[in-house]
Amino acid sequence: MHARLLAVVAAFAMSVGTATAEYNLTVLHTNDFHSRFEPISKYDSGCSEEDNAEGKCFGGSARLVTAVAEAKGRSDNYILVDGGDQFQGSLFYTYYKGKAAAELMNTMGYDAMTVGNHEFDDGPEVLKGFAESVSFPILMSNAEYASEPLLAGTIQKSVVLERDGERLGLIGLTPIDTQDLSSPGKNVTFTDPVASVQEQVDLLEAEGINKIIVLSHSGYLVDQHVAANTNGVDIIVGGHDNTFLSNTSERARGPYPTMVGTTAIVQAYAYGKFLGELSVSFNDEGVITEASGEPIALDSSVVEDPATKARIVDLATPLNEIRNRVVAQVGGLINGDRGSCRVEECSMGNLIADAMLDRVEDQGIQIAFANGGGIRASFQEGEVTMGDVLTVLPFQNTLSTFRIKGQGVIDALENGVSQVEEVKGRFPQVAGMSFVWDPAVAPGEGRIKEVLVAGQPIDPDAIYGVVTNNFVRGGGDGYKVFANEAINPYDFGPDLADVLAEYIASQDAVTPMLEGRIARVE
Repeated sequence: MHARLLAVVAAFAMSVGTATAEYNLTVLHTNDFHSRFEPISKYDSGCSEEDNAEGKCFGGSARLVTAVAEAKGRSDNYILVDGGDQFQGSLFYTYYKGKAAAELMNTMGYDAMTVGNHEFDDGPEVLKGFAESVSFPILMSNAEYASEPLLAGTIQKSVVLERDGERLGLIGLTPIDTQDLSSPGKNVTFTDPVASVQEQVDLLEAEGINKIIVLSHSGYLVDQHVAANTNGVDIIVGGHDNTFLSNTSERARGPYPTMVGTTAIVQAYAYGKFLGELSVSFNDEGVITEASGEPIALDSSVVEDPATKARIVDLATPLNEIRNRVVAQVGGLINGDRGSCRVEECSMGNLIADAMLDRVEDQGIQIAFANGGGIRASFQEGEVTMGDVLTVLPFQNTLSTFRIKGQGVIDALENGVSQVEEVKGRFPQVAGMSFVWDPAVAPGEGRIKEVLVAGQPIDPDAIYGVVTNNFVRGGGDGYKVFANEAINPYDFGPDLADVLAEYIASQDAVTPMLEGRIARVE
């Protein structure tokens, strides 16, 4: 109720003094879809056709097509945009890369999209193919890519769209730490979002454009920072941290829209569970006078478009043999929710780390690190299929083993807890060790208070055997200490999804497990 009241008061305050001639626009938006073309469960993992028929599932492209069509029918003037990370997250991406996303986005008539960090997961080449397949511009303002031949001339920093007699300026933003999060290659460098956005705003305003929308795959906090430190930005359509904004839900992180001055910030969670619908009015000077809306829940009340559903079934045909194979039984929910695995010990993190350590323990490996950001879904109670495993671990990472001094392990843990407040993916899930950290200490200033390996205090000068995935070992998610100080690294072990599948298949019963491996000073 408090969030709703704030939104109403803000809208009323902005409506005072509205110019005679108003320009009205509906912004329809998605973000962090992550190849969830089929319906998903309430846990963001796979949902069976039986459960879907019983009304237990959410999202999926067939529902999104219906919701988009209905929302367009409610407005005389609209745009449909995406806040990034269409790539990665299911076997559809593993098999089709960006081709399925391009086809479905073209079908829905998207007008623009920003580059998310996962659009770089297979390097610039796959992103280039995607950009050349879609019928709308792909945007990224805060990066220099002129020396990357695969992207030069393919991606734009900003674009101008004409709608109902007015010109709209759209600007793209990508995480400044994408080099740590993905694989853009050495020819792409990322720059400060505030300066990059302001540069594009100034160019657009010089052309007489006074209605400017930023598509930002940078997270809710960065979006607020950009809004507060730039001039001329009217709307920010967010993504990256799966923020749910709402005026009606107690689970919302903030109101929809969140106002910073006269800038309206929106985001619609992730995985196609919601379609954002923001209605704004501008005065003659291009200033928002009213902003209102609410994400549309894509639950069973939204009828699936039959043609789209049939197309998804067709696309799924070559995937079914792989993903329908049952690998294990689970005796309870194995929690892989980002809100848990990126801030504290979670049962899916323990399971994955245990599987990694079990696979290589006979090589003298003592410690396993699994980055929370690599965990993308949960296991529900009952049968677990290979498709479920690939939804949890979609990145095709391989096991990496190496040796490192105890101090390197401590430094890695410091990195892992350095961005908990921002719910970043570097948070470590572990096996073979436990640690205590203090959130009252500034990041990088000694948050790690205790580390035990096999129940004994870690020795900073001793050498330990570590297993992680090749992304983290290569310095991803800020783990540069593993890239710089690893001794005898081997990055070409088995696929992590296969390791997990084989591990749970070997267990008599897989049950949720929290053991106090990670504790925080209260």
